Amino acid sequence: MDKNILRALSKKNSERGFALIAAIMACLILLALGTLVISLSTQDIRVSVKIVGDKRSLAAADTGVNSLLQTFDPQNLVPSPVKTSRADGVSSFTINYPATFPRVGPVILPIAGYAIGGGQRWGQSRYNVDVVGTNTEYNTQVTIGVGVGYGPVEMTTMQR
Repeated sequence: MDKNILRALSKKNSERGFALIAAIMACLILLALGTLVISLSTQDIRVSVKIVGDKRSLAAADTGVNSLLQTFDPQNLVPSPVKTSRADGVSSFTINYPATFPRVGPVILPIAGYAIGGGQRWGQSRYNVDVVGTNTEYNTQVTIGVGVGYGPVEMTTMQR
């Protein structure tokens, strides 16, 4: 019987640190799970912030497109970009007027069904303008490429 008691005591002594190791492993698993949850939630917040900034930049660029269409005059093209701030103080738009006619595609597009007669053909002069909306609060930028037609202009090559 003494052997059985000694065996039981030696078995008890060999399992003495198991509870501590199990508690440490459980804490590490909970720590990893908590880190994962925090990481995923901050990624969602970052994505939401990026979307809000892009929307504000797009709103600024849209304001720039409206301004461009109201003030576009091909006779007085501005050689340098025009930058304007919006009322919110953190958004602005820049209109990059074309220095020359477009490098790709036709310079003048015909107007369908628009003819005065006498062999004259009429069309619209084509200009490519980039409007860039920026938001400094969210550090975002959106570029809108706008094709502007101006006309009617005569397309014929006849001499008068």
